[in-house]
Amino acid sequence: MRTLEEILHPVTPAQFRAEFEGRQPLHIPAAEGSNKRALLTWDAFNGLLNQTNVWDSERLQLMRHDDAVPPEQYCRRKRTPEGLIWRPSPAKVEVFLSAGASILANDVLTLHSPITHAGVALGEALAAEVGASVFCSFKGGRAVATHYDVHEVFAVQTEGEKIWNLYEGRVIDPVGYPPGLTQTDFNRDCGRLVSTITMRPGDVLYMPRGFYHDTVTPDQPSLHVSFTVMPLTGRSILSLLDGPALQDAAFRAWLPAADAEGGTLLQARLAELAARLAGIVASPAFRDEVALLQRRLMPRAPDFSLPVRKPATVYRVTGRAFPDLGPMARRVYDWMIEERQFAVEDLVADMESLSEADIRNALAGAEQASAVQRV
Repeated sequence: MRTLEEILHPVTPAQFRAEFEGRQPLHIPAAEGSNKRALLTWDAFNGLLNQTNVWDSERLQLMRHDDAVPPEQYCRRKRTPEGLIWRPSPAKVEVFLSAGASILANDVLTLHSPITHAGVALGEALAAEVGASVFCSFKGGRAVATHYDVHEVFAVQTEGEKIWNLYEGRVIDPVGYPPGLTQTDFNRDCGRLVSTITMRPGDVLYMPRGFYHDTVTPDQPSLHVSFTVMPLTGRSILSLLDGPALQDAAFRAWLPAADAEGGTLLQARLAELAARLAGIVASPAFRDEVALLQRRLMPRAPDFSLPVRKPATVYRVTGRAFPDLGPMARRVYDWMIEERQFAVEDLVADMESLSEADIRNALAGAEQASAVQRV
């Protein structure tokens, strides 16, 4: 699955955005001929678990009766270059699984190519940061109790079945959990059960943030991949305002004292600054800054092709003037000027917030203006 269309099929992205995104859960049963269940087979998951040096107690968790098993019960202390960590013991993990524990494998986005490509597709389509976890459970098991998430979820059932219970409660657009929140709070606030969905191999479930839910495994061992999707919130623009505001003299000037002329001077100045902020936020240049911030979030799939090594294309700066092709190109040119001689491939790697197409367009403009030349 390399596109949002493939992940959602037979629902179209347009229908998803118009009817479901951020609004309500969406269950997509596997269509005839669908290969979505191939996202992660039992053999592939066993292969991941067998890479024991990948895992620690944070990345590989065991859950039993809705609670996390303490690391000291299924891990051993292991000395690594980063210090001592809890490394899961395969034999101890097997014992807990035999007793009914479930596995929650976190941070697996780059460990298995099909998962990587699906995560990249979600990130690009939704302009979001994406993570991936694997839930493995057995008859009657639950990896997590009733809760809501602070991110969007796309769950893909790959083996066995999983029952999802959806409740009437919803927290609107949560960005975190209140301090001191307990499972008792979740159980009290979830409301009545309103829907039960049985996920089968190849099914996809979209769960917007804030919806209360839990899962139960029926008779068969179950395996599903859960993608966490986190686009930027409106609050994110606050981190981008300092730079453009500082370029405006009005934001560098001192503020009037709060009691000067009965506070009218300060009130008038704040109103002026608010109008100037509105102008900054509505400008095309600020829109480009937000787009760059979004691109920094999106995962990218590695593409090694060894033993073939990709050639490096080397340029040098000539000292001639660079063309004026806008703020994004200016970022590229500033990088070139600092480096003086550079490989295009290194430029693309360093400026990952820009698309490769934008970078190469800027390079073409600079080459046409004789500001850089091929070495």
